[in-house]
Amino acid sequence: MNSQNPDPLEDNITGLEPGGGVPPGETPPAEAQTSLTQGHDEGGPKPWVPWLWLTVILGGALVIVLFFLLYAGILAFG
Repeated sequence: MNSQNPDPLEDNITGLEPGGGVPPGETPPAEAQTSLTQGHDEGGPKPWVPWLWLTVILGGALVIVLFFLLYAGILAFG
């Protein structure tokens, strides 16, 4: 079975070497060409959200540690 390239213009792309390599100077610039905002804010979570998760995780760990300490105390002192 002989499959052909579905993009007939791929053979006409300038700058490509045999095997698909690109010579120096033919690559796109390192920086983006847009300097304005794109119309929306890429905001992350609120500043207090990571602290809330940290508090919940540390609180849960503290409860587990206290449980094991209490359990060990009950076994040790009967």
